[in-house]
Amino acid sequence: MTALAPTSVWKVGVVASVHTETPTGRSIMIDVPGWGGNLAGQHLDLRLTAPDGYQAVRSYSIASASSGDRVELAVDRLPDGEVSPYLVDELQPGDEIELRGPLGGWFVWRPELTEPVQLIGGGSGIVPLMAMVRAHAASGSTARFRLLYSVRTPEDVFFKDELMAFASSEIEITWVYTRATPAGWATPAGRVSRDILTSSTIPANENPAVFVCGPTGFVETVADLLVELGHPAASVKTERFGGK
Repeated sequence: MTALAPTSVWKVGVVASVHTETPTGRSIMIDVPGWGGNLAGQHLDLRLTAPDGYQAVRSYSIASASSGDRVELAVDRLPDGEVSPYLVDELQPGDEIELRGPLGGWFVWRPELTEPVQLIGGGSGIVPLMAMVRAHAASGSTARFRLLYSVRTPEDVFFKDELMAFASSEIEITWVYTRATPAGWATPAGRVSRDILTSSTIPANENPAVFVCGPTGFVETVADLLVELGHPAASVKTERFGGK
């Protein structure tokens, strides 16, 4: 990967395309001249400026991981959000948007790492984990990857087709549905529990690197359960989000 561009400078990106992912979420491709690439798991700051000069800045995880100048975000609309409704409902190809980054060097996966990796995502918390899955596939890494993905319903899955394609060769996936399951699904709807983590994640004795991302309550509950199951707290990296 080439050297990353300075992270403190606001850059103007142009929306290349948008794609509906869920009833309340979409992915957004943005061309950002001078971006220079990012690591899998990093995030960025996004700034919107209203006609009256009012500005709102929010942080978003990056779904892409490359050395180029195209960035992919995926955003879930929150009813009381100030920025996410605009990004999901109004932003269109050709619109300009200000970005700063990439940011963060702790919640990242690098292709040279060889230990097994356990990803655990809740809802749109899949976004930085998707960057890791993509980076793993692109690099030809032989590190074992496993994903536990918790969503409310089958319609709330981000990157569904791509994840299903990766599941055949790149990653083992366990789906957890908390409110409604697909027709004929053998397991009733319910939240991620200690039993599910025990049966469907890489055990602590295999020393996996663990990445957990999602709403604050989800992340805190899962992280506590993982430590109870023997994972060292230092090996459980977390990223959480609230209203945006």
